[in-house]
Amino acid sequence: MKLVPTAALTLGVTLGGAQAHAIEEPVFQIVQKYDAFEIRDYQPYVVAEVVVPGPAEEAGNQGFRILAAYIFGKNKGERNIEMTAPVTQTPVPARLEMTAPVTQSATDAGFAIQFKMPASYTLESLPEPLDARIKLKVLPGGRFAVIRYSGSWSESNYSTHLERLNAGVTAAGLTTTGAPIYSRYNAPFVPWFMRRNEIWLSLN
Repeated sequence: MKLVPTAALTLGVTLGGAQAHAIEEPVFQIVQKYDAFEIRDYQPYVVAEVVVPGPAEEAGNQGFRILAAYIFGKNKGERNIEMTAPVTQTPVPARLEMTAPVTQSATDAGFAIQFKMPASYTLESLPEPLDARIKLKVLPGGRFAVIRYSGSWSESNYSTHLERLNAGVTAAGLTTTGAPIYSRYNAPFVPWFMRRNEIWLSLN
């Protein structure tokens, strides 16, 4: 079992460009590795969340801009909050029993976009958002099947890897619950070939 620290090496981002350095990620343990995916146990962590309308590709960019404004000072006290990764995206409602492979699609409620907050913050110590659409919450963590891939944020690229993850999970005799969580580790301006993407499925 491998413990992955919060300062995992990934592609750091700033509003002005991209730079390679270590930025904070959620803490997880790698429980088991398969050919196409791995199983991870995540510890609880705090997020800032905004729900935006679809379609999926536009929702991610719109949500990123709203949450980026919050961490770069659009909050009470005008405090800057360190950028972390990943930015996650999931259809709303997110807690539905999954009985067949799911593809990400727009719903009436839209998509929940989340930024992980640095581990040094709690719900009580985070600055209050000025944008009423942003909510602060604690995610409980849990066990996930995760596939990692690079490339564009297109629907086709996402669907191809979600199908691969679902097939691997089924072949391993595992069952999942809830909608897929689309996790992106780079800002929208990072070139597609440099991006790190993941899809997480919550395991029963």
